[in-house]
Amino acid sequence: MPQSFDREFTAFVSERGDALFRVAYALAGDRHSAEDLLQNALAKAYARWGRIRGEAEPYVRRILYHDQVSGWRRRRLRPEVPLDSVPDRSAGGALDHEAALRLMLRDALRMLPPRQRAVLVLRYLDDLSVEQTAEVLSCRAGTVASQASRALAKLRELVPAFDEIAARPEVLR
Repeated sequence: MPQSFDREFTAFVSERGDALFRVAYALAGDRHSAEDLLQNALAKAYARWGRIRGEAEPYVRRILYHDQVSGWRRRRLRPEVPLDSVPDRSAGGALDHEAALRLMLRDALRMLPPRQRAVLVLRYLDDLSVEQTAEVLSCRAGTVASQASRALAKLRELVPAFDEIAARPEVLR
């Protein structure tokens, strides 16, 4: 691969790496899995860097979504074994209210089926339209709308303070 591709790829990762990591984290649910997911997606993008037409970020995001869904499908075949639990208290004392809300939402997102979780990440974290989300997930717009509706209803059921969180997006930062 020519050196200009190396420079372009390095610049892309420097500029968009943090945003891509946030998406990977939202999909994977934990830091280590998100790092692995992003690293694999970037490796795939690098291998095709000279052939990527237009914006590279949507291409890498699509790799993230598809790899994560493939991972969910593989893991469904094996029983899940929880390795850690959410602490009731942090080392410094009680969790603050916002941290507790973030933890509840994170745990609730992990309980959603893969497609619903991907729809929420695409629609509300990436701020894609219904049509754009449908294109990324290779499904119809109606499927995106129904999956989003079901996922939001489930989150409201699992997280009683969901509407409080949705009204204050700064809680999630």
